Amino acid sequence: MLTALALCTTLLADTVRFPAVTSDNLEGQTFTLPHDFGGERNVLFIAFQRQQQAEVDTWVPFVKPLVARTPGTEYYEIPTIYRMIAPMRWMLNRGMRSGIDDRGARERTITLYLDKGPFKRALGISDEKRIQVLVVDREGQVLWRTTGPFTEEKGASLEAALKG
Repeated sequence: MLTALALCTTLLADTVRFPAVTSDNLEGQTFTLPHDFGGERNVLFIAFQRQQQAEVDTWVPFVKPLVARTPGTEYYEIPTIYRMIAPMRWMLNRGMRSGIDDRGARERTITLYLDKGPFKRALGISDEKRIQVLVVDREGQVLWRTTGPFTEEKGASLEAALKG
């Protein structure tokens, strides 16, 4: 029997795609997503508000070793912010970069400055109250999803999706 989460994931995986966007990580490297994601499968933590970093942080201790033992898998943090002028983006990125000591974390953080409406519609995101956790392939197909902080049930579901 499929759980509600598995059923939702199954239905969405057939129709939802990560839209093409170009942006820089906190090390200044430019990415065109989803094509430039490093894995065949990529776990994405999409946050819309600064305080949601706390939700992302609940996932990292689980996902980091999971990705290390799952070949072809990478993970990224995707802060998503409204489009703004270049000097403001530079200041915000500089502030975020200075707050992250780990170079690997800065390389995995790709901030999107965009019109959030079309982005959210493309991914079937109805609100910004919780982080979105997605597994996406390089073609942009969403293979799995959930929202909010880590739980053991969500972790087990993610692990099954990455192995399946």
